[in-house]
Amino acid sequence: MRYDWTVEEITALFDLPFNDLMFRAQQAHRANFDANEVQLSTLLSIKTGGCPEDCKYCPQSSRYNTDVESELLMKKEEVMKAARAAKEKGASRFCMGAAWREPKGRAFDLVLEMIREVKAMDMEACATLGMLDEEQAKKLKDAGLDYYNHNLDTDPEYYKEIISTRTYEDRLDTLKNVRAEGMSVCCGGIVGMGEAVKNRAGMIAQLARMNPHPESVPINMLVKVEGTPMQDLEDLDNFDFIRTIAVARITMPSSHVRLSAGREVMSEEMQSLCFLAGANSIFYGEKLLTTGNTEADQDKALFAKLGIRPEERPTPSSRRVVNA
Repeated sequence: MRYDWTVEEITALFDLPFNDLMFRAQQAHRANFDANEVQLSTLLSIKTGGCPEDCKYCPQSSRYNTDVESELLMKKEEVMKAARAAKEKGASRFCMGAAWREPKGRAFDLVLEMIREVKAMDMEACATLGMLDEEQAKKLKDAGLDYYNHNLDTDPEYYKEIISTRTYEDRLDTLKNVRAEGMSVCCGGIVGMGEAVKNRAGMIAQLARMNPHPESVPINMLVKVEGTPMQDLEDLDNFDFIRTIAVARITMPSSHVRLSAGREVMSEEMQSLCFLAGANSIFYGEKLLTTGNTEADQDKALFAKLGIRPEERPTPSSRRVVNA
């Protein structure tokens, strides 16, 4: 396993002929996973809108005039109902997202209770709640949280074009606190925000130089929402997105690479190429926080066409690890 990838090496991967890149990605994928299994996660926004951050892509920011209205934290009973429904539809992991800069007070205590109840249902629990200090990370670990999601969004160079209310170091510090408590890391980024290939390569380099690599790497395609500063950006070429999936798979061969936001507008053919490029995790359900997602029945139909089956539980024993 490598943790010393340079931006230049990763840029060279992006520049490979498409067939060569896909072949290398498939080799890496098959050496570490069953090539026909996909891990299913369900994501629920438990606290929507009203976020004080200024991420230019996000409709939940209070700084932009979008259709997303600020809501209070969901009641625990509603969240548990959603978790049970997700499990019944085949999800093995339940992710809870709150539009906070950081968790605090009674609301954080309620989220800890939700995590304990999700774990009692024999599901993996994941959360994305903003920045964490050491004490907050410890409380999440004690509650049984398996995964914490905190994306880098892009590379350090382009980051200043995306957000000014939180530094890149703030993000890295949160990830460090999560790792220190022994929780698994879910960390990826967004492509299609006007960045250059070198910025995509820089983002992958940041992730691939983490030791260990993030256990889950979500690759999001920008969902352009009216009212955000990025609403009028040019669409990302589909092959550029697929290449990003493939490069993530090659550089982080034992991570689950998640085909994440933007999947709602992807054709079956494009999603199939993403799976071929090494994506082996998806968000399963009708909504990702505030943006649409492919419906579960559509996913089942596509899986049937491709001969793909859900991964029952992402454990080390379910992987066919050849190269350590």
